[in-house]
Amino acid sequence: SSDSSMSVWYTIFFKVVAAVRPHSTNNIPAIILQELIMAPSRYNIRLKIRQLPLDTTDTRPLLKEMKRSREFRIIFDCSHIMAAQILKQVSSYSVKVMHTHIILSSDDLMAINLEPYRFCGVNMTGFRILNVDNPQVVSIVEKWSLERQIPPKPDSGLLEGIMTTDAALTYDAVHIVSVSYQHAPQMTVNSLQCHRHKPWRFGGRFMSFIKESHWDGLTGRLCFNKTTGLRTDFDLDIVSLKEEGLQKVGKWSASGGLNITEVPRQNGMNITDSLSNRSLVITTILEEPYVMLKRSDKALVGNDRFEGFCIDLLKELASILGFSYEIHLVPDGKYGFQDDKGQWNGMIKELMEHRADLAVAPLTITFMREKAIDFSKPFLNTGISILYRRPNSTNSGFFSFLNPMTPDIWVYILLAYLGVSCVLFVIARFSPYEWYDAHPCNPGSDVVENNFTLLNSFWFGVGSLMQQGSELMPKALSTRIIGGIWWFFTLIIISSYTANLAAFLTVERMDSPVDSADDLAKQTKIEYGVVKDGATMSFFKKSRVSTFEKMWAFMSSRQSTSFVKSIEDGIQRVLKSDYALLMESTTIEYVTRINCNLTQVGGIIDSKGYGIGTPKGSPYRDKITIAILGILEDGRLHMLKEKWWSGSSCLEDERYETGPMGIQNLGGIFIVLASGLVLSVFVAIGEFIYKLRKNTEREQRSFCNAVMEEIKLSFTCERRVKHKLHRQPPASVKTDAVINMHSFNDHRLPGKDNMSCKTAMTPVFP
Repeated sequence: SSDSSMSVWYTIFFKVVAAVRPHSTNNIPAIILQELIMAPSRYNIRLKIRQLPLDTTDTRPLLKEMKRSREFRIIFDCSHIMAAQILKQVSSYSVKVMHTHIILSSDDLMAINLEPYRFCGVNMTGFRILNVDNPQVVSIVEKWSLERQIPPKPDSGLLEGIMTTDAALTYDAVHIVSVSYQHAPQMTVNSLQCHRHKPWRFGGRFMSFIKESHWDGLTGRLCFNKTTGLRTDFDLDIVSLKEEGLQKVGKWSASGGLNITEVPRQNGMNITDSLSNRSLVITTILEEPYVMLKRSDKALVGNDRFEGFCIDLLKELASILGFSYEIHLVPDGKYGFQDDKGQWNGMIKELMEHRADLAVAPLTITFMREKAIDFSKPFLNTGISILYRRPNSTNSGFFSFLNPMTPDIWVYILLAYLGVSCVLFVIARFSPYEWYDAHPCNPGSDVVENNFTLLNSFWFGVGSLMQQGSELMPKALSTRIIGGIWWFFTLIIISSYTANLAAFLTVERMDSPVDSADDLAKQTKIEYGVVKDGATMSFFKKSRVSTFEKMWAFMSSRQSTSFVKSIEDGIQRVLKSDYALLMESTTIEYVTRINCNLTQVGGIIDSKGYGIGTPKGSPYRDKITIAILGILEDGRLHMLKEKWWSGSSCLEDERYETGPMGIQNLGGIFIVLASGLVLSVFVAIGEFIYKLRKNTEREQRSFCNAVMEEIKLSFTCERRVKHKLHRQPPASVKTDAVINMHSFNDHRLPGKDNMSCKTAMTPVFP
């Protein structure tokens, strides 16, 4: 009945059903039509009723329309003769029978030749009213078949000589009449005339005997409602086509409803049960390193044309599950995106229309895709990140050696230098221990000197800062404290500068104008985008995060320039223009390993995974998932990833090594050196003119002649000694004269504490 058909359909969780009934002029039972019409509201399903024309058995136009509408859950409410013809056309019309679920409302499923469909994976369910559990029934059915054997008709699709339900019901009807008549009182039957309408006078009594009779017939227990006379409490076996043949999987009764008795074989079940020896159609897409065309000097055909991570994964799954496969590239080159009209493209469409059994590719598991197809557990975890061109070294100018410290720090260092020099000068003159006896050999001298003049104090600070030292050494404790603190300060400053300079020159090459998705969203100079009709595009389109909404508004307003057709097109655009591509991080990891001009910017925006896609309700999904978990746990999946992601030409240490320092980095220090040299020349000229002018005025000599003589003498490289301008000859003097001469001239010679006094005659050049 239609009620039992809809109960079975609802129990096995199919929400979209097509009911196919023949268009006939005969009287269709109203209860069947009523059940079909009321099924959507009763069972919460969508039901589409289709009719076959009466004058033809060609169902191909109808099957074509159902295939286009993706109707693969079908109730055939027709005779077993028509059902046999329909099944033949279903299997020959390139319909994916392994994804088609069929219920035959006829009780004569066992009369159809099901041998061609046992191993093709078709899901076929029907009903059986014959009580085959009763040995007597089996014996009668076998005798019936032996007596009615006739030559088979291959084109009919039927098994000849099989007892049909109509024959079994007729057998039971005759038998119940016979039993009732035997138990009824003596009744006479007069001759009947067809044109007379007078009923048999024992008819009412005989009908009462039939209603009260009970008997176990071929179709089960026969008992009737005493009021209506309809048969009650009969059972229907639910049978399903397996590889072993028709198997009972449940029972339906008018009183108890549906009861599925088949127990899934979980314990000890081999995961290859539903995939062994099957040939599957695989849809995929070209993308490195997942699926690539194999390079070979020979012409390759079939599956040998492809290589990559997903191809190796597919080989592992085929080895475990025992299936064979044929790889096809998706015609439109798309992963799968749902447009505003709800239509899908790419590999998702291939699975929804059952043109493929599996989608083995870097197919991202998303919410919208999960509603359209089924996914296995992820075989690779990933997320969205940013692919950008590795920036070249920044041209910081000739004074880039100043960049390791901010201008504020340089100003503070200068102020500290000036402050320490001034404080040292004041403290040195204030402390009595910084003054020393300039003439220790003259006990009567009361002259003391201090080395830390203002200029000497500044020179001491410069020498310490440059880590070169000076001849000036503090003697007092106070000045030594100042000197020690200043030395410690300069030690930290110089060490920090040296370390930061090396780090700065390294980081300079890795400096990128953007560091995250927020940086991209805040600017418009660098254009960015995604692969059109991909999971990343869907992520930004559906996101409600303000930053991602802003980015999507930017991309959607520039669709002609922001979106790229494929990842390869996006990579080429990143290399040739100021463009950033948002894509999966695992692919970025591979791309940056083989191309040193590309880099990943920022972290991962979201977290998702790649899964193997199957049509909705496919029995293969769980098998694929179990196999993936197996190769994941034993490390084979990690080995596959290492195979395709390692061994790249762009080594890690080459990507981040410090570049050589050029004139653009340190040109400024040469300018500083040249400036110092030029300044020293001008200062020397000033000193020369100033001193020479004073001497010529004192000696009453010509300034120009004195200049020429000094210049001539200065450029005479052999002589190391010269006389003063007054040219007095050397004279011999006594010790007292030497002492007086020291008191006159030695104010320029610091630190004579340990100087020994000589009484011998000493030549002096004034």
